[in-house]
Amino acid sequence: MSKIRITKQFTFETGHALYGYDGKCKNVHGHSYKLSVTVIGVPKTDTSHVKLGMVIDFGDLKKIVKEEIVDPFDHATVFNKNTPHIELAQELMQRGHKVILADYQPTSENMVIDFAEKIKTRLPKEVALYSLKLRETDTAFAEWYATDNN
Repeated sequence: MSKIRITKQFTFETGHALYGYDGKCKNVHGHSYKLSVTVIGVPKTDTSHVKLGMVIDFGDLKKIVKEEIVDPFDHATVFNKNTPHIELAQELMQRGHKVILADYQPTSENMVIDFAEKIKTRLPKEVALYSLKLRETDTAFAEWYATDNN
């Protein structure tokens, strides 16, 4: 049976600041992120299976990505937990704002690595994460491919 790739797209709004950066992005700002999640597997052939013909139900993939990425990151501000912005982050949290203190500089590159790890742990064993594309703007994105990370 042929392996098939399927893709589901997601959008979320997230703010961040790049500590130590030498450009405008050192300031707190936000993006309308677009995340494309592609998985690969063999469509189910068991005629008695409710998911016959599917690699994974799009609804099941949506649930995983929503719980791991979209819900936590949407309308949150992400800071590197080792940044002097920690005081600002704590102030925001005290005021009821959604803040994520990441173990990394919150660039698109590092976010897509983080997202890949979170998604991979939730997929069924017969389905593999193939790639992620995290679009920060209409003209800028980071991509993660399983084949590059074996």
